[in-house]
This record gives sequence, C-alpha cells and structure tokens, in this order.
Amino acid sequence: MALSKVDAIAIGGFDGMHAGHQKLFNELGKNGAIVVIETGYANLTPGREREHYTHYPILYYSLDDIRHLEGEEFVALLKERFPHLRKIVVGYDFHFGKNRRYSHANLGELFSGEVKVIDQVCIENDSVHSHKIRSKIQIGDLSGANRFLGHNYAIKGTVIKGQGIGKTDLVPTINLECPGYLLPYEGVYAAFVRLDSEEHYHPCVVFVGHRVTTDGSYAVECHVLDENIPSCERASISFVKFLRKNQKFESLESLKKAISDDILNARRELIHLSL
Repeated sequence: MALSKVDAIAIGGFDGMHAGHQKLFNELGKNGAIVVIETGYANLTPGREREHYTHYPILYYSLDDIRHLEGEEFVALLKERFPHLRKIVVGYDFHFGKNRRYSHANLGELFSGEVKVIDQVCIENDSVHSHKIRSKIQIGDLSGANRFLGHNYAIKGTVIKGQGIGKTDLVPTINLECPGYLLPYEGVYAAFVRLDSEEHYHPCVVFVGHRVTTDGSYAVECHVLDENIPSCERASISFVKFLRKNQKFESLESLKKAISDDILNARRELIHLSL
C-alpha cells in the first residue's frame, strides 16, 4: 500500500512488537501504517525486524532527527507525510516533541482528526512493557517474555566457525554471531531454528554463554534435533523455554552427558509444538 493512501497511524518505539503494541495496531483499519521512532536502543526487534510481526507498512524516523521539533512542527511533519491522515493511535504514556514536553492530550489539541489513546495492557495483572520483557530475557524467563510478546523471542545471526570439537567430541552445532540483539541469560534453551531462507523451523537445543568447560569464549550454539543439517550462512532462533543454567563440568564426558540430557528435555518441551 502506498503511504500516500494512509489515513491512520500508530506512533511509538515498538521494540518487541509485543502484545501492548498489537493493541494499538488493531485500531488502524485497512489503510493504516506504523510510525517507528528509533531511539537507538531497540534490541528485541532491532532495525527492520519489526516488519516480521505486522502486515502494516512501517515508516522509520530517527529520534535525533525530530527531537528538536515543537508539537506543532511534529504534527505538521506527519500531515505532510500522510496527506489523508484522519486518525493517530498512541499509548497512554506517549510523549513527543522537544524535551518530550508534549503528551497525548496535547496531540489531541494540535491534530484536527481523531486521537485514539490505548490504556496499558496487562497480562496476569502485570502491565506489558518492553523494559519488562528485556528483564525477563536477562533472567532466563523466556516463557514469561514470550507471554508478554505474544510470540517467541527470536534472534538472527550469521553462522561462524565454532571451536571445532562439537562434531568430533560432543554434538554438531551451528554457531551464530547475533549483533544488535539482547541475548538471553547464560544457559541452555529449548528452541526452534530456521536456516537461511527456509520457511520451516527445526526443533533444537541452544546454548548461550561462556563455554566454561572448554575454551571459555562466549558463544551462541544451536544443535538441531534428529536431523543432519546442511551448511548454511544465516539462522534465526526462536526461544521456547529455559532448561538449565550454564555450568562448568569436570570433563568432556560429563559435558556430553549433560548435553544428552538437554536434548532429551528439549525434545519433551517441543514435541507437541511447531512453528
């Protein structure tokens, strides 16, 4: 859809594209669009990764490019970009303009069309916010983070060379470098992985953290369950559940036994799920 036809927009940072954000998007209608204000701190859905969680077109503004605008100038910018704009949807805590001095109340005064304000969204009596999702990911509560997101937390990265002992002494893994993403708490996770441009996901077990039993380096390693996986250049990991903390083992044999248990536990978690 051409942005010139847009008659409703939702404005915000929208890192995570979580359940609260989706509430705003549900108000947009057929000719809606999303305006993302990039603060430079997005690490749940960095860059254009937000586009995987909506069918609406997204227009991006850097906060540094618009933070100097007074309220009237900000609204004028939106009306120039969207000449048929009739509705603006924002969250209850939305602020804009120079020094963030304008609120949704001011927006209602400055914009001649409808301003729809969405109250905070709560799940299990807890308000949904991106900073809470980050906190959950950082303590390994991927189940809680996913509940707030409304989808599995996912990271994407480039396949890199590992330490070389997985295939020979342990289990074969895909090693990833994932710049820009918030990485989960160090440990082992049940997950799904998609390779290169494949449409389907493979069940897997993922290790995130320092390889304290071997070379001590930080790694994101993924072992695909029950399949021989061809070489690939990129991969996307969709986290389902935290299995155990990172720990040091006395020998490679002890580590191999733990990995075998991890695989079994991941299989139990994923057997009835699919992506």
